[in-house]
Amino acid sequence: MLTITAIIRARRGSEQTMREALLDVAAHVRANEPGTLGFYIAQGGDDPRLFTTYERFADRAAMDRHNGSDVVARFFAIARPILDGEVVLVTGTENSHKA
Repeated sequence: MLTITAIIRARRGSEQTMREALLDVAAHVRANEPGTLGFYIAQGGDDPRLFTTYERFADRAAMDRHNGSDVVARFFAIARPILDGEVVLVTGTENSHKA
């Protein structure tokens, strides 16, 4: 199982816009990406400007389809102007999970 973890920090005052943009991606994934087996979003409790996603893909093709999708491009068009720093992406192979 291939995974991506993204660490995203929004500028102060942009938390709601970032949250909505991420939730739009999640809705698209749920409706249109059977090869994306999980798409989780968390918002920091102590720092509401901090978001993380954890994304699980059936294979490389599913990950590439997701990353190359219009919804991901639209997300970054919204997110870029409200980012506080770079998005940190960690791609890996899942070693363990609890279903």
